[in-house]
Amino acid sequence: MRIRELLSSGHPCFSFEFFPPKTEAGTKALRESIHSLRELEPTFVSVTYGAGGSTRDRTVGLVTDIQNSAGIEVVAHLTCVAATSHEIEGVLQRLEVAGIENVLALRGDPPEGEDEFRPIRGGFGHADELVTFLKRCYHFCVGAACYPEGHVECVTAGGERDLDRDMEHLRRKVDAGCEFLITQLFFDNQVYRDFVGRARKAGIGVPIIPGIMPITNVDQVERFTKLCGATIPNTLLNELQRLQGSPEAVLSLGVAHASAQCLDLLQHGAPGVHFYTLNKSAATRTILTALRTIWPPAQHPA
Repeated sequence: MRIRELLSSGHPCFSFEFFPPKTEAGTKALRESIHSLRELEPTFVSVTYGAGGSTRDRTVGLVTDIQNSAGIEVVAHLTCVAATSHEIEGVLQRLEVAGIENVLALRGDPPEGEDEFRPIRGGFGHADELVTFLKRCYHFCVGAACYPEGHVECVTAGGERDLDRDMEHLRRKVDAGCEFLITQLFFDNQVYRDFVGRARKAGIGVPIIPGIMPITNVDQVERFTKLCGATIPNTLLNELQRLQGSPEAVLSLGVAHASAQCLDLLQHGAPGVHFYTLNKSAATRTILTALRTIWPPAQHPA
């Protein structure tokens, strides 16, 4: 089923993001983890590409397995990195054959060892170009990413985030045919609310799903936020650093903070929550189990 249809059900959308492991053992463990999530009836699962599109084949294999074996709707990530339009067509044809209906169109991060993204000859340089190609040539439901605090590469001459220009880039993706958006992670819900307000003022009317990452490890979340440009509120960061010597306490705080975020977001009209799991489903399972007591799954016709 297409994600835009699922988002119109009137029930919150709950989804998980995973990445393809590098080993067969890791892939087997991830498949088992995803299959175990079936009882929570997530709306969909998304599967990323590796850096530079390095896991393209594993991504296609994994989304096919999830949809056909686990019976969970899937969104396949697709990036512009290191791929010509012809190579991207090959991936899309495989997804079509597998019955995948949903794609998240991304520019993608620079390949490992490179500081900036450079399109290759015959490829695409921006996500809106990829969205245009998808909508012109295929029938997928297409989503895209958005950045409540601004993309790290979209800065003013003074080095600050250029939120207006970033919003222009987002508007181009939506005008090209993007049907839903998933935000980069954030830890302060006011950041999301302000962003949605700016997007609506800019004429962007598609659903904007907030992306939430439960904190399970202090060093890891500090590295991750540095890469993606998200900020951690000082009060939360100070408490995490105070508890750093106790992994169990950090996990408990991370789950509590993410749970409070999710509850507040949904109570104030967010269309759902997209969980960045980092392939560890225990924390998100705990949060979604609690949320399911308030928002049971929507019943969709077969």
